[in-house]
Amino acid sequence: MDRGAAGTSSKFTTSGSDYNQPDDSAASPGGGQSKHGLVRQLDNPPRTTPKLNESHNTSGGACSFTYLARRSVSPTQSFNDLIKQEKFDEIARKFHHFGDRYDGRNHSQYADSIKRYTLASKRPLNQYEQSQLIPLLLQNFQPTQSWNWRSLTTILHSLTSAGVFALHKLTDKNVKRTQADLLSTLLAPIIFKCNQKPEAGNIDARGVANLLWAMAKLVENGLQRTPALREAVTALLLHVNAQQANFKPREISNLLWAMAKLVENGQEWTPALKEAVAALLPRVKAQKDQFIPQHIANLLWAMAKLVENGQERTPALREAVTVLLPYVNARKDQFNTQGIANLLWAMAKLVEYGQEQTPEFKEAVAVLLPLVKAQKDQFNAQQGITNLLWAMAKLLDNGQKWTSVLKEAVAALLPRVNARRDQFIPQEIANLLWAMVKLEDNGQERTREFKEAVAALLPHVNTQSANFNPQGISNTLWAIAKLTDNGQEQMPRFKEAVAALLPQVNAQKAKFKPREATNVLWAVAKLVDNGQEWTPEFKEAAAALLRHVNTHINQFNAQDITNLLWATAKLVDNGQERTPEFKEAVAALLPHVNVQKDQFVPQHITSLLWAMAKLVDKGQEWTLEFEEAVVVLLRSVNAQKDHFDAQGIANLLWAIAKLVDNGQERTPE
Repeated sequence: MDRGAAGTSSKFTTSGSDYNQPDDSAASPGGGQSKHGLVRQLDNPPRTTPKLNESHNTSGGACSFTYLARRSVSPTQSFNDLIKQEKFDEIARKFHHFGDRYDGRNHSQYADSIKRYTLASKRPLNQYEQSQLIPLLLQNFQPTQSWNWRSLTTILHSLTSAGVFALHKLTDKNVKRTQADLLSTLLAPIIFKCNQKPEAGNIDARGVANLLWAMAKLVENGLQRTPALREAVTALLLHVNAQQANFKPREISNLLWAMAKLVENGQEWTPALKEAVAALLPRVKAQKDQFIPQHIANLLWAMAKLVENGQERTPALREAVTVLLPYVNARKDQFNTQGIANLLWAMAKLVEYGQEQTPEFKEAVAVLLPLVKAQKDQFNAQQGITNLLWAMAKLLDNGQKWTSVLKEAVAALLPRVNARRDQFIPQEIANLLWAMVKLEDNGQERTREFKEAVAALLPHVNTQSANFNPQGISNTLWAIAKLTDNGQEQMPRFKEAVAALLPQVNAQKAKFKPREATNVLWAVAKLVDNGQEWTPEFKEAAAALLRHVNTHINQFNAQDITNLLWATAKLVDNGQERTPEFKEAVAALLPHVNVQKDQFVPQHITSLLWAMAKLVDKGQEWTLEFEEAVVVLLRSVNAQKDHFDAQGIANLLWAIAKLVDNGQERTPE
């Protein structure tokens, strides 16, 4: 009776959010000009090699090792060389020699050498290196207003790329404090120059792009969005519009990635941000022929992430997407695993938010899917397996056909879930379980690989339960409930996973968004309906979320209202007492049936009438709100009579009969 009642959050996935590194090969700005001559640094050459480390992308990542060897610092330079006191003494001598005329160029060269050390090491600074280096930087990096724009941008970009500001799990509080002090020291002169006229501060397009990339990277790595950081972002955004004609393809790619990442991490949609995005989107179309594959992947990811976080699908955004899609096909053999994952995630997310599946769109998907199978062994846990399976499930959920290449791509990835099971974090576990349910909903057979993938993930729900956030809890419980509803046997590991998550519902109840609360209540009701014992943990979770419903009543849409009323009816059918919280939740939802009556599809109408019939059968009073809700739904049955399937018709007749049994008048409706 209720097969379609469940929903899952449109914000379910932050799936692409962590494997969407930009082409951070925006070259470090060259050395600054002083009154005593120009220190010239070579621009980085075009990208000719893959990133050295997918989890650590730096602007130097564009360089080959051959090119590095020609630079002033050998790639084999040891870390001990970097922290020799002689290095800082030399910088100090230059600083004192030039006095007020010193432009910061030696400091920028030193910062660049740190970045190149990490590039040669194929990793960012580790925790020990950080703790050794950061106090020395704070002690010796005290910019003045004489330091020029290029030096400042090189320093902040290089230190960020090298991982100087990265937060490790066991980072000492003193190190964190020193990191914050160092960043604040560097941001102050940058903000000062941004607030001058561009010509006075010698502000250039590359520096703006590098700095916004660096700030996006900082927040991506967990750094707190301090007032100084927010002020710096705001000041830089104003220069995006002013410099729009000067940005190269690489810088456009990095800037849109940065804005998407900032928004994902809490950046408000200020007028400056909106104007910056609006200024850049036409540049994508204007320079479409000049983007390399990595740019294309990052641009599509960025546009999808911006849309996910509130960007309107303006004509400029639609045109930018449209002009890029043919290049996916044209350059299909040049995308690496990260690019393939970024692209499929982005396309799935764009479809979720209204992108039409045009011939160009379908062709882009069709050329990418065989690459998944071909490179299956190279995809890592997050940046490939999780997001690819999520993307394929989302595409299917939005009309993608089960082609042979899609089946082969899914079949190639499922064994990788089992092989990499120890590497998935809670968000990825939730995403994977959701994806597998959606795949099954859309025709995926329950093969041995499918069963093994599910079985491999469930124990990790138990062991990592304390690390699941409300979204992860919601989607994992929804997925487990859906699997059992589709015939999956409730094995001990299923019950253990549910038992581990339920206390987290109560502990984090205040943090659940309306859609997440809806999905958990639906899942609890469905699990109980499929044989799960009505334990105290189930009762506590239900009670906590019913109170949440009343508090957020105005935020539920038609699908939420349907799921919630179905869930309350199913709970009471399985032993839920009609507590004050229960009665208040039902009473709060009923008026919204009338308010949103035009938004209910046939499936909603069927589930709602079934739920109301069940509630009446279990003691619900015939209040005025209840009667009005029944009447508007009966009218909707008549208006949409041609759209009900056989199961819907059967459910409706059962519901109407049950309502009549419990006092419904035989009105014209």
